[in-house]
Amino acid sequence: MKTAVPCYYHLDVEVSPERVGQVSRILAAHLHYWDLESLVDPVCRGAELLLRAIDAHANDKHTSIEMWWNGQHLITAFGDDDPDLRPDQDLRSCLADIAAMSDGWGCCASDTGSKIIWFSQRARSGERVPLVPVTPGPTLRTGLQVPRIERVAALAAPAPAGDDALEGSR
Repeated sequence: MKTAVPCYYHLDVEVSPERVGQVSRILAAHLHYWDLESLVDPVCRGAELLLRAIDAHANDKHTSIEMWWNGQHLITAFGDDDPDLRPDQDLRSCLADIAAMSDGWGCCASDTGSKIIWFSQRARSGERVPLVPVTPGPTLRTGLQVPRIERVAALAAPAPAGDDALEGSR
């Protein structure tokens, strides 16, 4: 179901209300392409929450979105360069929602001074199909006698008379 090949996607976007739905559809298309249909809903919901919060509170509406798939986890990260946008104040309710619906999340600063908000989703195993009990196959009811009572005809020429060990074994 899930591919183990690492995947990466990067998108730069100028956030506006009409772009939120477009970005969500773009991310969903990449997740479908990566065969990660089970992660489409939580990732798109988290992306929409962050994009709407950035649109409402940020002065600089430019953001970068990255997705990494490592075979077990999908990490989605949003980076912006707005020094006035404070995650602890402006994005508090958005981050609480993201923390509730993701397996892991965080916020950190980069070397250039920008903020990065990320969340991760673990790939779940597919629907489990209950096992159907199978009736056992027929068994062999007549057993063979071991060791055999009948002598097996010799395929080779008789052994020389000096070899007693071979004579006794036949």
